[in-house]
Amino acid sequence: MAVETNVLRDEELLGRLATAREGLLGEIRKAIKGQDEVVEQVLLSLFVGGHSIITGVPGLAKTLLVRTVASVLDLSFKRIQFTPDLMPADITGTEIIEEDRATGRRAMEFIRGPVFANIVLADEINRTPPKTQAALLEAMQEGRVTVQGVSYDLPRPFHVIATQNPIEMEGTYPLPEAQLDRFMFQVKIGYLSEEDEVAVVKQTTSPQEFEFERQMTAEEILAFQRIVRQVPVSDTVARYAVRLVGASRPGSDAAPDFVNRWVTWGASLRASQFLVLGGKARAVLRGRYNVSCEDVRAVAPAVLRHRVLLNFQAEAERVDSDAVIKRLIEAVPEPKSGL
Repeated sequence: MAVETNVLRDEELLGRLATAREGLLGEIRKAIKGQDEVVEQVLLSLFVGGHSIITGVPGLAKTLLVRTVASVLDLSFKRIQFTPDLMPADITGTEIIEEDRATGRRAMEFIRGPVFANIVLADEINRTPPKTQAALLEAMQEGRVTVQGVSYDLPRPFHVIATQNPIEMEGTYPLPEAQLDRFMFQVKIGYLSEEDEVAVVKQTTSPQEFEFERQMTAEEILAFQRIVRQVPVSDTVARYAVRLVGASRPGSDAAPDFVNRWVTWGASLRASQFLVLGGKARAVLRGRYNVSCEDVRAVAPAVLRHRVLLNFQAEAERVDSDAVIKRLIEAVPEPKSGL
């Protein structure tokens, strides 16, 4: 009986997640115009327990987007402005001496840092030294922080959205490839269409009073994360994801000529895992409980663009990672059933 109850509960959650997409996008559109694809990619990474890094020039409402997502999902939100003098303790928190005024006794007390929130915006993460970057990345990986030998669990769900400015590299500390690999998606946010930009200009130069209708709770999101992982994936789809990633590795038997020419280092096993997880979340958000190769292709640019490292030849020919990924998708066929 308990098993049947759990099955019914899971079906209800799947149905709730499938119907939540339009509600979420509708509420977020109140403040964010013309960025539905960016918003959906952020939601996909959240629903599988991953993290995202957003790349875009200044003034494209990256902070507003993240704050709006947190409000619509009724999650706690903290923003950390990364600067060259930021220290690890400024992120994780620190211990201070507190005195009890009644007894005069002194004791160490841990003061929690801004990382203790459901959604953390790491603004311009590449502007702080590697030691401080590592403090945040450890929290992302472990779901906890350790101070003076004591571990403190972070709130759940815990989702980091980092931003990078692609046009100003002076005084920056680019994230090493191994650390970039911990982000599920690299989301590119670009300029709006003329009509969307007109709407934004009119909206932002008038009085603004957004009232968001809360669409989900933290408990529901945790349940969704569990359910998304339980969605079955066929051998054909899993093999397609693995072949797509394998073809990005220069020197391998599966690598096309253009990969050997332009790519220094291909994607890791983690990319295959995120392709499948992202495909599962995308399918469920569209009301489907089976994952297709099309779902994998749809999330491939966001999963692979920061994992495919290009060489000087590609730079000289003005080839970027998105162009390589597009050609990869065209070059790698879907496996035939059973192969």
